[in-house]
Amino acid sequence: MRYQLTKTIAVIGLMGAGKTAVGTLVAQKLGTAFLDSDHEIEKAANMSVAEIFTRDGEGFFRAKESQVLERLLKSDPCILSTGGGAYMSDVNRALISRHGVALWLKADLDLLWSRVRHKNTRPLLRTENPYQTLSDLYEKRNPIYAQAEIAVESEQGLSLEAMANKVVETLVNAPNSGVTVKAR
Repeated sequence: MRYQLTKTIAVIGLMGAGKTAVGTLVAQKLGTAFLDSDHEIEKAANMSVAEIFTRDGEGFFRAKESQVLERLLKSDPCILSTGGGAYMSDVNRALISRHGVALWLKADLDLLWSRVRHKNTRPLLRTENPYQTLSDLYEKRNPIYAQAEIAVESEQGLSLEAMANKVVETLVNAPNSGVTVKAR
């Protein structure tokens, strides 16, 4: 099967949802490019997201994030993994809606925690109680993520391959997803 993207699929969700891992596999399955907005920000700034947060603060990071998202969304259609907070911005939601489609990788709190609890690369979890911080983010962000055009539910024990297949199937069957199937 051959696929064609007519718009960028912006993968959204909380840290640990699998935006990068699943997004990479989905891009491979669809035969398209995969980009990670955080990686693109790091390349532009020549420093890590954590370093940007520490040196310049979250406000500065969010402004740069919007600039990079706009540039990427206006480029060739691809699978675009976004940072967990990117979709919280009205500006970013409008950009994604105008130039692409939002795909929410939805996961329950326990699954997310099991994936991020041993990582020290998450600036927002560098708190006294990282589980509570993640829980607070979950409660605050999920109603916003729910505005995405497409949602795919993660499950405990579902392999990356199975999740990527589930996402591809959802994209192919969703109206206006930006993914079409082409005969070989």
